[in-house]
Amino acid sequence: MTKHYNSLCIIPARGGSKRIPRKNIKSFLGKPIIAYSIEAALEAGIFDEVMVSTDDDEIAKVAEAYGATVPFKRSEKGANDVATIYDVIKEVTTTYSSKQSKQFKYTCCLFATAPFVTAPTLREAYTLLQTDHFESVFSAVKYAYPIQRALVFRDQYLRMLNENNLYKRSQDLEPTYHDAGLFYFHNTAAYLNKKSVFKMDSNAILFEEGKVQDIDTLEDWEIAEFKYKFFQR
Repeated sequence: MTKHYNSLCIIPARGGSKRIPRKNIKSFLGKPIIAYSIEAALEAGIFDEVMVSTDDDEIAKVAEAYGATVPFKRSEKGANDVATIYDVIKEVTTTYSSKQSKQFKYTCCLFATAPFVTAPTLREAYTLLQTDHFESVFSAVKYAYPIQRALVFRDQYLRMLNENNLYKRSQDLEPTYHDAGLFYFHNTAAYLNKKSVFKMDSNAILFEEGKVQDIDTLEDWEIAEFKYKFFQR
């Protein structure tokens, strides 16, 4: 008999990170970076389960030490370099359904390298998802400079992408945003059907530029630590 639950937090953390070895459990200001995501999810108090999807025994042990569950290992296919977030979420939700007879109305994919995400932020996203009937809520950041004034090289010369915007005032240009890549909170069935938050009826929690950081290199890591310490003062 299928048991229905409200919300599941999935923290993807494969072991084979290339640019920063052991990235998901590397120490970030004194504790494994994945611990920040686990602790925020648990503190939020909105999830029936906070699980880590991993193929790695060491990551699994760290995750469990900080209170997450690792009910099953990620498949080899789901842990390769070309696996997408959709692949991970589909595998996790399908495995819960087939092996544990569990189904979750809402699923939050919270990344392991997202120390700026807090419990109140996750609660805000969950409330927005439920109250306003959006299919998805994710993290976003406003572009600091109007992308309508973007420049491109044409015939070796740098030109405006759209010259119609040359003399428009900045305040007259529509604000634009980009995905911050911290979390995706969505209606599970809608996501599995549409396969992308960008095809769903989505809203976003907006982050300040100084409180997000892609962490792909060791330099990125140092910048992220600096930002975290600065905003924690």
